[in-house]
Amino acid sequence: MQYSLAALFMLSLSFSCHNPAKTKTAVVVAPACKSPECLDSLQMLQGLMYHRLDSLFSRRHRAGFNGNVLILKANRVLYKACFGYCDYKAKDTLTAQTPFQIASSSKPFTASAILRLADEGKLNLTDTLGKFFPGFPYHGITVAMLLSHRSGLANYLYFGDKLWKSKEYLTNDGLLALMMDNKKIEGTSRPGTHFQYNNTNYALLASIVEKVSGQKFPDYMRTIFFEPLGMKNTWIRDVTNDTSERRHAISYNSKWEIQKEDPYDGIYGDKNVFSTVEDIMIWDRAFYEHTNLSAAMQEEAYTPRSLEHKGVRNYGYGWRLMRQPNGSSLIYHNGWWHGNNTVFYRYLPDTLTVIILSNRYNRGVYDIQPVFNILSATPDTTAWKEED
Repeated sequence: MQYSLAALFMLSLSFSCHNPAKTKTAVVVAPACKSPECLDSLQMLQGLMYHRLDSLFSRRHRAGFNGNVLILKANRVLYKACFGYCDYKAKDTLTAQTPFQIASSSKPFTASAILRLADEGKLNLTDTLGKFFPGFPYHGITVAMLLSHRSGLANYLYFGDKLWKSKEYLTNDGLLALMMDNKKIEGTSRPGTHFQYNNTNYALLASIVEKVSGQKFPDYMRTIFFEPLGMKNTWIRDVTNDTSERRHAISYNSKWEIQKEDPYDGIYGDKNVFSTVEDIMIWDRAFYEHTNLSAAMQEEAYTPRSLEHKGVRNYGYGWRLMRQPNGSSLIYHNGWWHGNNTVFYRYLPDTLTVIILSNRYNRGVYDIQPVFNILSATPDTTAWKEED
């Protein structure tokens, strides 16, 4: 008996994390198909898809991948698995509740905070930075330019080494003071003229959230997003108030050596969200339900903002975009900070989401096309290049 891909995707697969030994899988079949023949065929198709995904990630685990995977369709889990260690020395294994530093996959969180404030009329995307930071020496830069990486500002990861001599953490307030005191930090272009991916933009956006809301950025995100959504294992690290020793996946290089922190670990907005595959699943669902943002503002976030060069890749407000052959876009944001590699892909027409969190450096994490090939979904990531 033949079944369409759409019918297959409407089924629900629910799996426990295995680590790294395999566990028995439980297949839950949609109640619409009840005949023995139908059930047998659907279970076979489901089992084949799971087996192919599991084989793919098991091979990658043997080749060095260490992390968690969650793939879902229409809020139903297609595949969930954990591979390896949260703490390699202690042989403490990963679970689906293990938080990871998600690196630049934090940027959609920061963008959502700004867009939420715009939705509420508390700021305008056309506001310039001088409104929030009187005396800010780089003129003509709007909130929208920060969101879309079109500010022309320099990346603090490049100028920080020259200007920040302390071994202490550089915080968002410290970065802002650094930029205010050094008025001639050379930028990359005139504001609004070119796309240039830049962590400074999102650090400043987090500082804008603090100015407008009157709360520290981690507190704002917790009270407005994380707690209401039930994201119980998600937080933003604040080194000025880091009183708890929260358990999270330790960051390693490819040789299982712990990645040491540097002063830039004190900055949030561009990174420093810690979360789990299960919490990011909740975060993903909130966009479909318009819990985070209005439908209109969400559409603004998914609109390409850099049109000076033709190509399939673009950037909206906090999201990378990859145009597909059918005219739709793959919405995503990867992350890379120290040994943490993160993948967060969303194909909206199929309500298909791929979440991969890894705490051991491995460039292969970003090779997502084989996953879509197994799922036989539309997304084509052959134009991909390594992006954080």
